[in-house]
Amino acid sequence: MFTGIVQAYVSVAAIIEKPGLITFSLIFPDELRVGLQTGASVAVDGVCFTTLKVEHNQVSFDAMQETLQRTTIGLLKTGQFVNVERSFKIGDEVGGHLLSGHVHGMAEITSIDTSIPNNQVVTFKIPHPLTKYIFTKGFVALNGVSLTLVEVDKQNATFRVYFIPETLKRTTFGYKQVGDWVNIEIDSQTQAIVETVERILAEKDLNSTA
Repeated sequence: MFTGIVQAYVSVAAIIEKPGLITFSLIFPDELRVGLQTGASVAVDGVCFTTLKVEHNQVSFDAMQETLQRTTIGLLKTGQFVNVERSFKIGDEVGGHLLSGHVHGMAEITSIDTSIPNNQVVTFKIPHPLTKYIFTKGFVALNGVSLTLVEVDKQNATFRVYFIPETLKRTTFGYKQVGDWVNIEIDSQTQAIVETVERILAEKDLNSTA
């Protein structure tokens, strides 16, 4: 489990392509490597990975074909930055919201507005089937960052997020541009509620026509 509070953004040191997967290595700062062992879970741009190897300042992971096709990990390039978060430990402060690291899809940045002082307003477009889980003042994780939604437009499958300077400084969103893609994980509680209500309504309709 993760909290959506990114601990650092780090660079991609190497990418090795293999049949059906890639092995990629990230340069971790000293404080993030403390206690990190093979088999530990780490969120990379919001995607949960199992640590493959820790060697000097580099940490390696395997990404299978399914992950490469469904997330931005398939777009990784050497030298680019990614957000990372070590897994949540009992007793840690939860500053964001609980995440699984299981991405539901990708969202495209369609506009970036910097006209408001000390704010950066970013518009994201998502796959239309995910719009039923998106609500104004609700929250999602974008590239592993827990964020609050504003100005949701379900018809056009878009929403906006206001980024404060601290978030831009501590995450890769300070580097993002229009046309970039990010991973989106919807809130699991919201998903459960929406799908439960849908099922109940569907059962009522079925019973009424029986």
